[in-house]
This record gives sequence, structure tokens and C-alpha cells, in this order.
Amino acid sequence: MDIQKRNQVLIVEDEDHIRRFISINLANNGFEVSEAAYGEEAMRSFQANRHHVVVLDIMLPDMDGFEICRRIREEDPEVIIIFLTASGQDMNKIKGLEIGADDYIVKPFNPLELVARIKAVLRRTEVSFKPPIQVLHSGPIRMDMRSNIVFKHDEPVELTPKEFHMVRAFLEHPNTALSRDELLNLVWGEDFIGDPKTVDVHIRKLREKLEDDSSNPHWIETVWGLGYRWKKDE
Repeated sequence: MDIQKRNQVLIVEDEDHIRRFISINLANNGFEVSEAAYGEEAMRSFQANRHHVVVLDIMLPDMDGFEICRRIREEDPEVIIIFLTASGQDMNKIKGLEIGADDYIVKPFNPLELVARIKAVLRRTEVSFKPPIQVLHSGPIRMDMRSNIVFKHDEPVELTPKEFHMVRAFLEHPNTALSRDELLNLVWGEDFIGDPKTVDVHIRKLREKLEDDSSNPHWIETVWGLGYRWKKDE
């Protein structure tokens, strides 16, 4: 991602007054803002400008925000995506996180909260991920930091960026019970202000991808009342 474009935000929202309200507040806080009211319009804008942040409504006239999220992620896995969801739409929040959203904010919201969340995610991504250890192993799981790929039995596993960093957190702390707050700090950063349930959503998806039987996990153990632990076989 071009560092010079870190302040470029694409707002995808079909309600004109909400879109303009967000745009004005972001512009007043130093962001360069583009707007789109439709999914296809959003994709054309993103392909032309490669925005670093996309603020994305779920309900749009021509396609839903989930499809736009998938298409944008295919073109740029590092882009920051923040969903706008209606109050009470818990399943939409979970689905958004599952397909790779970095955060979500519930309507109606204070525009200053949205600005704060964007800045928080940008701070977390400022430091490039260059760990000194090149490869981590645990049983059939191998993480290659040079290529940012996780393998199971030498077959690559398709992970979202957050899932990748969560596996890294586990492999760097094997046989250690990590609380949800500790995982949030390790993966999302200490200034993350979203829902702690994000951790549970990502754990479920990781189990589906890494475990032989996700309903009876061997590697990612639940530590009741605390969080999760990666079981490293000796």
C-alpha cells in the first residue's frame, strides 16, 4: 500500500445525507475523501484510486456490502474496511468480520467516533510486519513469515490478514492461555475499541480452516472463563 495514500478514504453509502455528513467530517479531519452511492461505482472508484480505507454500508441498491468487501479484498488484501451496520443487526456484524472487515460501527453514530476508529486502525498498520523469525511450526501447521502464508500438511491455507496475525500470536505463545483482551491487543492493537466478540468469530473461522474436526478442536483449545490456548505437541 502506497504510504502517500494512507489518508484516502472511500465512503460507500446510498443515503446522500449520511454520505455527505461522513465526508464533511472526515475532510475536516485531514482525510482525502471519495464518495460512491452504488456498488459498481465504488469498485470503479477503488480501482482508479486505490484508497487505503473504505467505509462501507451493507445495504446498497445494486449489490450488498459483503460482495463489495470480497471484491476489494481480492484486489488489495491490505485495505482497511469498516462496515456501517444498523442497530441490532448482530448477524451482519459477524458476517462482516468473517469475510475480513477490520471493524464496524453502528448507525446512528457520532462522526468523531468513526474518525477515531479510522485513525486507530491506521496507527496499528503503520509498522510493517517484519518478524525476525522466518518460519514457525506446530504439528502440521507451518507459518512462513517471508511469504505471509500458513500451511497445513504443506498445503497453503487461505486466511484473512487478521486470521494470519491471530495464528502468529498463538504460535508465538504456545501452550499459553490468552485472554480475549490479550488477543485483541496482539492482533488488533491496544487501541482497538470494537466488540470483543470479534475474537470468538475469528476463532471459529480458524478452527474450520486449521482443525481436522472444528467441533472437536485439537490445536485451538477453549480456556473456559478466559479465552483460548494453542496446544503445541511436544
